[in-house]
Amino acid sequence: MEVHLLDGTYELFRHFFALPSHVTAEGREVAATRGVVSSVISMLETGVTHLGVATDHVIESFRNDLWPGYKSSAGVDPRLLQQFPLLEEALSELGVSVWPMIELEADDALATAARIAGASTDVKRVLICTPDKDLCQCVEGTHVVEFDRRARRVIDEAGVIAKFGVPPSSIPDYLALVGDSADGFPGLAGWGAKSAASVLARYGHITDIPLNGRAWEGDLRGTRADNLAAVLRDNLELALLFRTLATLQTDARIKAAPSDLAWEGPTAGFGAVCQVLEAPTLVERAARAAARAAGR
Repeated sequence: MEVHLLDGTYELFRHFFALPSHVTAEGREVAATRGVVSSVISMLETGVTHLGVATDHVIESFRNDLWPGYKSSAGVDPRLLQQFPLLEEALSELGVSVWPMIELEADDALATAARIAGASTDVKRVLICTPDKDLCQCVEGTHVVEFDRRARRVIDEAGVIAKFGVPPSSIPDYLALVGDSADGFPGLAGWGAKSAASVLARYGHITDIPLNGRAWEGDLRGTRADNLAAVLRDNLELALLFRTLATLQTDARIKAAPSDLAWEGPTAGFGAVCQVLEAPTLVERAARAAARAAGR
């Protein structure tokens, strides 16, 4: 079997900015929720059998306590924020496993689920459905991969190396050095994608990089290496903090065994949720998908 793990936060943001507004008769904005639920049903219609969705029920996490500039809900449109509980309810009533994160992030839930599902001998492949570079650290060979649904592109371990110049295990170190604007930390001055990839390809992790640039091997030598080594030496504690921010937790308290992720059809309450969404066709589509799944 294949297991699909969906980044619900990314999907909700994407649909919010991609779709025209839909305000219900009760005055509630629901367009993004309708879009994500429709997209999830499309996955089920095309044969997805085991599925889990992670969301940031609360945008803030423990990482905000570690770094004041870390991403938060500040400035996020309230019409988007208020759809998180609605999306979680809609997907749950659709019969899909949903993990609403509070102290941890959706990415941590996806990383945990990838570890749990990937360890099952019954699982042929785990597809983490997101374009988020953070999740590349979870990729393992061709068994656990990242899948960009919009681009229809699968990124396995060789793909991670081709894209970033480092293996999945070095992604947190890479992000610590170059920064991650989406998550709100800047990296170290002077360190760019090329220099980080060159050094980490040789040494693997920040803590293994010699703090004397003259000792470096590879493309970076001389004054350039000395300057970058000095920056790392003077900011090592900060670099390690950034690596902590970029390192996904794999111990979230979620149920993600294949049996937990098997889709068996919508619940009796799905119709009521679709009434709130003013989307009756979703009920019909879910029922047809369930009938096809039962016949497989």
